[in-house]
Amino acid sequence: MAIYDPKSLKAEEFINHEEILRTLEYADAHKNDMELISAILKKAEPVETEDGVKCAGLTHREASVLLACEDEEVLHRIENLAERIKERFYGKRIVMFAPLYLSNYCVNGCTYCPYHGQNKTIPRKKLTQEEVKAEVIALQDMGHKRLAIEAGEHPVHNPLEYILECIKTIYSIKHKNGAIRRVNVNIAATTVENYRKLKEAGIGTYILFQETYHKESYLQLHPTGPKHDYDYHTEAHDRAMQGGIDDVGLGVLFGLDKYRYELCGLLMHAEHLEAAFGVGPHTISVPRLKRAADIDPSKFDNGISDDIFAKICALIRISVPYTGMIISTRESQEVRERVIRLGVSQISGASRTSVGGYTEEERPTDTEQFDVSDQRTLDEVVRWLMEMGYIPSFCTACYREGRTGDRFMALCKNGQIQNCCQPNALMTLKEFLMDYASEETVKVGEALIEKEYANIKSDKVRAICKDRVQKIAEGIRDFRF
Repeated sequence: MAIYDPKSLKAEEFINHEEILRTLEYADAHKNDMELISAILKKAEPVETEDGVKCAGLTHREASVLLACEDEEVLHRIENLAERIKERFYGKRIVMFAPLYLSNYCVNGCTYCPYHGQNKTIPRKKLTQEEVKAEVIALQDMGHKRLAIEAGEHPVHNPLEYILECIKTIYSIKHKNGAIRRVNVNIAATTVENYRKLKEAGIGTYILFQETYHKESYLQLHPTGPKHDYDYHTEAHDRAMQGGIDDVGLGVLFGLDKYRYELCGLLMHAEHLEAAFGVGPHTISVPRLKRAADIDPSKFDNGISDDIFAKICALIRISVPYTGMIISTRESQEVRERVIRLGVSQISGASRTSVGGYTEEERPTDTEQFDVSDQRTLDEVVRWLMEMGYIPSFCTACYREGRTGDRFMALCKNGQIQNCCQPNALMTLKEFLMDYASEETVKVGEALIEKEYANIKSDKVRAICKDRVQKIAEGIRDFRF
């Protein structure tokens, strides 16, 4: 039997099945222990120190106790704490991005994904470099600056060389005032050498969803293909770190297995990265299983309600307070609005989950990976966020200034990142308003920028930001702190 060890580089030891079962048993035994629950919540409270506000976070066991507790008053305390932590470290900023699907050729047999190799009904497509260019221009014309590229796993159609060529193409395209300034990558687990090549290509975050941490379920859900290897897949972020990629993103697909098991495994994975590499995940994504071609989510019996989903998001924010949280257009406007308040700091806008979807006037559905619930334009999403008091941010400065990995986390933990994030958000929002926004959105945005200057604490930084916003109005682009 494997022994639990968060510093180990073996999947069975840092995501230890017996430890998860012990944790869930402990949570059930203490879910009504209000003295313990109060102590856990108190531990997670932001604390003022000489170096700024600190948050201790929660262990996987502490978070599991809170998840098991069904007391309404405790739930209110969890949500209130998550909201305050989110506000303290991320303010009102919401980072915007879009996925770009390069190819849906795939050799894996994942039973929950329409791209699985046995699906003969879905049209297969792979973008040429000219098609990549057209997709990128379409995204730039919306106002996007940050992409997450996606591709199925196929050694012939989607080798790493193809991915690297696409990244080079994406970064090379300058159209009007448009430019993609950060490319995040969500592709299959690979080797240290390949991760080194991705790093050299200038990627931002390497993102890989675990799908499920329950190994027995994982093997059943991935019956064929390279992804069937649970250990190789689960250890991928370690190899990415070893290859020099210090910003990695975690995620599980909620609905595949029991949500309490998944949250525990997800937090153990975050703890492992911190223990083994000195820096936790840059982002955590929270997708839920959705309908797609050849996939009926009702066949999976582990779906979770919106209320449980919101509680999970709040607990992730409390447990891993400095980590970015991502939610996609899988979720509806109403659900996204709810979880943004509780911890989400990055959202996609105007997403199309089909290969070549952005150049089509109507959203194609025959090659979609999943149904898109929020189908608003980027302009509509930006205005919606601003009307709720949030600042849509197209900032990519930290990645381009080398503030990644432990350097980013150090600045985030002592609060110094705020001196960069707030002005960068306002400047990139101003770019969007000048180049892409509707008249109505411009009106809302200009008022928001004027109001948000007050939240730049440094007089010097505030003055520089105002000056640069004026220069953006005069036609100059790409300022950053």
